[in-house]
Amino acid sequence: MKAILSIKPEYVSQILEGRKTYEFRRKIFKRTDVDAIAIYCTSPQSAVVAEVKIGNIISAPPELLWQQTGEHGGISHDNFIAYFRGSDTAYAISLQSVKAFKRPKRLSEYAPNVKAAPQSFVYVE
Repeated sequence: MKAILSIKPEYVSQILEGRKTYEFRRKIFKRTDVDAIAIYCTSPQSAVVAEVKIGNIISAPPELLWQQTGEHGGISHDNFIAYFRGSDTAYAISLQSVKAFKRPKRLSEYAPNVKAAPQSFVYVE
């Protein structure tokens, strides 16, 4: 099972370059069979640009998660703390085996049943 995640262009670039190996989220998948992510690069690109295998998912209080994964997350400590403000639990998805598409795909091309870019993520078969 895959999930499409909406990710800002600055972070997508870091993922594709191999500098960002953790994707941080406030909420995580309820389904336990999600083993891959399709990366939807948000505006201005607005396209699915890559697929990534999930290594593991770490959950912890934000400050502890930062200590474990922060140097591989492609985000400053201040922005990380601001993102998780008010959250008791933070999630870090380990990104492995990044496969960038030669040509980005429109959402309708990649997942015809998905009608709009996901706010956070959406499951796809």
